[in-house]
Amino acid sequence: MAIALLSAAALPAQQSAASVGERARQEQAARDADKAEQAFGVIDGLVADTMLRPMSAAEVTVVGTRARVITGANGRFQFLRVPPGQYLMVVRRIGYAPTSGMIEVSVKDTLRLSYTLARSIVAMDTIRVSERRVSLRMLEFEGRRKQGQGQFVTQEQIEQRNALQAFDYLRQLRGIDVSRLTNKAFAGTVALSKREGNAMGGGCAMQILLDGIVLPANFNLELLPPPKQLAGIEVYSGAATVPAQFGGVDRRCGLIAFWTRDGY
Repeated sequence: MAIALLSAAALPAQQSAASVGERARQEQAARDADKAEQAFGVIDGLVADTMLRPMSAAEVTVVGTRARVITGANGRFQFLRVPPGQYLMVVRRIGYAPTSGMIEVSVKDTLRLSYTLARSIVAMDTIRVSERRVSLRMLEFEGRRKQGQGQFVTQEQIEQRNALQAFDYLRQLRGIDVSRLTNKAFAGTVALSKREGNAMGGGCAMQILLDGIVLPANFNLELLPPPKQLAGIEVYSGAATVPAQFGGVDRRCGLIAFWTRDGY
């Protein structure tokens, strides 16, 4: 009987200890969740036209990820819980020339962005069908490849080599130096033309296009989509060899065009 009474008396204390332990676990879980939340940043932005009018239905994509949003009626967009680091953003809307930009997201910070889209002078289809867009882009790619000007990497070759990074396919091509640079102004991997200029330590940074979208100067190739998303690559290592189809871009150092399977 004494043992029974002792056990009964000890039960509330055991329950109290269990409650304290559960509370401690909950508090620790809350602290861990708060700490994890603080490890991310936020991207908050606005897309407008050249008259600074907010633009709805614009598509904003973080290249190389599945992050893709559509602007609302007020032209605004937002990405939450973004891991810190450098990213390539692409903004586009039917009837307007797309734009791109490199960004740097910091921990516990909100990065505020603003993009302006100009009316496109090129007639565009009113219906956007993914399969048709891809086939037309790659049909033009094959046409240029058959002309024999420039160097090309096809989707079949991309799959056969199974490289880790998109820029790995450039290393064996003529007239290109793929270099990892680190200085006060820039840190990343760039493609330099051996034929043109003498900038950035021995070469001239080539113009990079992604699905026809002009990417920022001295573009960091590490921000390109992974090889499994690529449908083809074409390279013109000198200004004189760049086809007329790519008019309007900076040809001084040659050009590299990356084409994805789904399109940006």
